[in-house]
Amino acid sequence: MELIQWATSPWGQEVPIHLGWVLIWVFAIAGAVFLVGHAIWAGFFAKEETFVEPQVAPGFKERLPAKVKRHSLTARVFHWIMAVSMLVLLFTAFLPLVGVQFAWVEWHWMAGILLTASIIFHVIHASFFLDFWAIWPDRTDIADAKNRAKLMMGKSAALPRKFSKYPFENKMFHMAVMLAGLAVIFTGFFMLYRVRTPFLTRDPYIFFGDATWGWMYVLHGLAGVGFITMVMAHIYFAIRPEKLEMTKSMIFGTVSREHYLDHHDPERWPVSDETSAAPGSATGD
Repeated sequence: MELIQWATSPWGQEVPIHLGWVLIWVFAIAGAVFLVGHAIWAGFFAKEETFVEPQVAPGFKERLPAKVKRHSLTARVFHWIMAVSMLVLLFTAFLPLVGVQFAWVEWHWMAGILLTASIIFHVIHASFFLDFWAIWPDRTDIADAKNRAKLMMGKSAALPRKFSKYPFENKMFHMAVMLAGLAVIFTGFFMLYRVRTPFLTRDPYIFFGDATWGWMYVLHGLAGVGFITMVMAHIYFAIRPEKLEMTKSMIFGTVSREHYLDHHDPERWPVSDETSAAPGSATGD
């Protein structure tokens, strides 16, 4: 199995030219095995997790609105723009490699620019208008993840706390997507100079030598096939029954009061009291 495709340059050097595309199937099969394995484990072997019940002020639960705001409209629009651009990138990148031929290059770079622009916007929006650190793992997340793993394996451990706004698994997935996304954006920017676009003059020899260009294509491809597995996992968890409340929040922006109390620690994800008195109103960032 050839993991990297190699070629001989005009100067007789052995240089990489691309990722070995057999890895498309490796990552797709790995994703399918994970999904089936998790479904079997969740259906037959997983035990219900127990958490420390958070201490709340008297009357807190009664003051909560029926719907607790989880995602702003801006955050939801960003998510779906990114999702569409990512799917277009994956289909245009890999369908031609498995035999579905069409004029894919223009669609691919346009989707890449849309993805890049949406992520730049998201970084600015998250930095100045949202709680930037809410999506990053903290010490409590790491300690609780260790205890949850021990309890899952039948070992003794302290009960974990309920989650902050984003569970630990979401935070780690976000980090993986961020790293792969930065890789495809960084390499994809330079690759724009190798295709015809309305805003850049095509120059396939600009910036780098053959070997550097080759490794850039390898990195771009590796991040791309990684996204195959990550997108499969993301869609799978989005449609699982226990995750549907979170998935609906990315459409409607809110979760129910019951979901908030069952899964989240108010100290770790505080809900503002400003609109709590209004039944049916939504709070939070």
